Amino acid sequence: MASLSFYDRPTKTRCTSDAAKKYDSASVAKTIILATLLYEKGGTLTEAEDALARKMITESDNASATTLWKQLSDLTEPAKPNPVKIQEFLDKAGMDHTVLDKEGSWGLTQVTADDQAKLLRLFSSDDDAVLGGKARAYALGLMNHVQSTQRWGATAGAPLDSVIQVKNGWLQRSQNPDVESFDKGDWKVNSMAVLTENGYDSGLAILTENNRVPEGHPAKEGWDYGIETIETVSRTIYRDIYPGAEGYDPSGPSSPATEPPTAK
Repeated sequence: MASLSFYDRPTKTRCTSDAAKKYDSASVAKTIILATLLYEKGGTLTEAEDALARKMITESDNASATTLWKQLSDLTEPAKPNPVKIQEFLDKAGMDHTVLDKEGSWGLTQVTADDQAKLLRLFSSDDDAVLGGKARAYALGLMNHVQSTQRWGATAGAPLDSVIQVKNGWLQRSQNPDVESFDKGDWKVNSMAVLTENGYDSGLAILTENNRVPEGHPAKEGWDYGIETIETVSRTIYRDIYPGAEGYDPSGPSSPATEPPTAK
């Protein structure tokens, strides 16, 4: 099962499919954590915050995400961080269909393709109402420097003459504790990418679930299936929107990266 939300600002093109359906966020929630941090700090981070944010986005480091999540939460009950500042950001950004986990787990944030695309539009806009230009450039800079092994997904087929920014997420969990060991629950595989520069201003969010593992097969097959689904959709969209453009291949050399700006 997959949902998507795509926009191309220059041509005023928008494409969606089941874009209001909620999914476990896995690590795409890290873009929300980053945006909230930048919103709260006015785009200026301490050296420690900058280091955590960079590791959280470029390496998808979970410990860094948890540290920042707690920083942005009410810790009256330490075992259940209440992410009040993150909710404030979601309200300000109009991400009304994103639901934070009641137990305080950032990876189980319920997200929609439309809300994630809305966040991408915010990052690439020139509107300072929510995030200033410095904060937006910083967020895009980190997403542009995601390590090469994590640049798959909604980047597939993106025009090579654009600057490609990406953040992915993946999670395997079971709703049923009695499932067989080969199937710990379906894989949730998500990807979001935003294209900028050289006339490009578009974003694509694709969320998937029920990427199940066939009995007796390695668990990784469910993850691979989710990525294949996302990249098939991604290539189709970019081919139709940008006919004739040479497309990015996630399995090939990394796309050129610009120097990431500082938020210090």
